[in-house]
Amino acid sequence: MLAVILMTLSVNLPDWFGGIDIYLFDQLLKGRIVPGMRVLDAGCGTGRNLVYLLRSGFPVFGVDESSAAIGQTRRLAAALAPHLPANNFRMEPVERLSFADLTFDVVLSSAVLHFARDEEQWSSMIKEMWRVLKPGGIFFARLASSIGMEDQVRRIANGRYDLPDGSQRFLVDEAMLLSVTTALGGEFIEPIKTTVVQNMRAMTTWCLRKQ
Repeated sequence: MLAVILMTLSVNLPDWFGGIDIYLFDQLLKGRIVPGMRVLDAGCGTGRNLVYLLRSGFPVFGVDESSAAIGQTRRLAAALAPHLPANNFRMEPVERLSFADLTFDVVLSSAVLHFARDEEQWSSMIKEMWRVLKPGGIFFARLASSIGMEDQVRRIANGRYDLPDGSQRFLVDEAMLLSVTTALGGEFIEPIKTTVVQNMRAMTTWCLRKQ
């Protein structure tokens, strides 16, 4: 379906895809996320990554700690996929999901994990997202890291760092992602990829399949 849309010259890409993360868009192009899959956006914000999924009839769910963000996501879903229950979109923290084990085919975590306050919260978020993911399911994360910027970030405590862009974030490195992947029993569906944004921050894409 996605290939057909892209080949239609009259398509309005922003209408179809919204403000989707380009690396999530890449997963769609590779055919890894297909209609029928149950998708959870863990830390969905206002739903910027859900526009195409909603328009295409995916069973979509989302959580966020912000009531305003969930309100906006519910309005977006009501407009694009009115058949979806409002309760698919819930105000709750990622580390305490209310969904049952093995519920989702895909779990998305786009620009969320680096807001963890410490190692304990970060680990709890990962464990919860992994818990609700089905065997064979896909975990997609986009998160800040120190990769390629090791000499330009300053460790504060508990996994958090000062970044050159003036922000403070929880940062991972390659060794940590490899170790966590092994501990989860996950399988890389592609190599870890990192983009350094003009020596201000580094953003890493971490894509796994649950075995």
